[in-house]
Amino acid sequence: MLVLGLETSCDETAAAVVRDGREALSDVVSTQIEIHRRWGGVVPELASRNHVLQVMPVVDEALERAGVRLRDIDVVAVTSGPGLIGALLVGLQVGKSLAYAAGKPVVGVNHLEGHLLAIRMDEQAPEPPFLGLIVSGGHTSLYAVEDYGRYRLLGATLDDAAGEAFDKVARLLGLPYPGGVEIDRLARTGDPKAIRFPRGLNKRKTNDFSFSGLKTAALYHVQQHGLPQGQALADFCASVQEAIADVVTRKAVAAAKEAGLPRLVLCGGVAANSRIRELAVERGAASGIHVHVPPKRLCTDNGAMIAVAGYETFRRGGGAEGLALNANPSWRL
Repeated sequence: MLVLGLETSCDETAAAVVRDGREALSDVVSTQIEIHRRWGGVVPELASRNHVLQVMPVVDEALERAGVRLRDIDVVAVTSGPGLIGALLVGLQVGKSLAYAAGKPVVGVNHLEGHLLAIRMDEQAPEPPFLGLIVSGGHTSLYAVEDYGRYRLLGATLDDAAGEAFDKVARLLGLPYPGGVEIDRLARTGDPKAIRFPRGLNKRKTNDFSFSGLKTAALYHVQQHGLPQGQALADFCASVQEAIADVVTRKAVAAAKEAGLPRLVLCGGVAANSRIRELAVERGAASGIHVHVPPKRLCTDNGAMIAVAGYETFRRGGGAEGLALNANPSWRL
């Protein structure tokens, strides 16, 4: 079965062709980083307008790289939530139009399910059950993946997501967007113990996350000591990164043990962070939890993960909405 996956939930326009929910024949992503960099974050209206410009060239390239035509596609899968409403509508209308033109079914995919199932394209992909840690710009969540289509939320952020915390601290420091990438780069030569930043909800037995205290502490530190430069900047970044990595990996491993899940899968754009990947593997090994770290290309938003989730959705009988499918920007998994 060939599935064409479309992803336009935020600031990447992506399309991919995936065979049988496991093999990506193509995976094309057009990023908007340069567009949003001058503003220090994603501007929804600009994101939507750029999706309009990029979506068909990206789809055409995905089909061409896969060596197929639209009529060869069996199912069109498109992200219908959660995400920015304007951005979602661009991909949704294009997906429905392509499906109608080809006479093929269209299925709506939850963006978070896409992240959880992206690991399916890895050669060492685990089968359910496993625990999925989603860390991205908009989400920091723990899901028990009991089976395909059966997901149980075990914990989530009460305020900002980990990616938001990275980006906002980076903006405070005058670093370019996306901030998480810059902090990761600078942290490599820094001392993670230089500054003891707070770990949100550290003293409460909960699977939930909080990063508002970390942001405030970073702001107060800059106000008291000034903007760090040179080695002090590297130390600051390493300390912030350690605070975030410490919390998300500790809670993820503890939740996996408590739920009796022997496998942990990292998901989402922030799962590309080097310290989170390193610490998750280290703590998983110490606790008897096998940690699956996907290639970085499977962490960031992409069309292939939507095609994989769409394949599983269609196999479960999804797609009954047909052309009545609509966007749901606050869709809960």
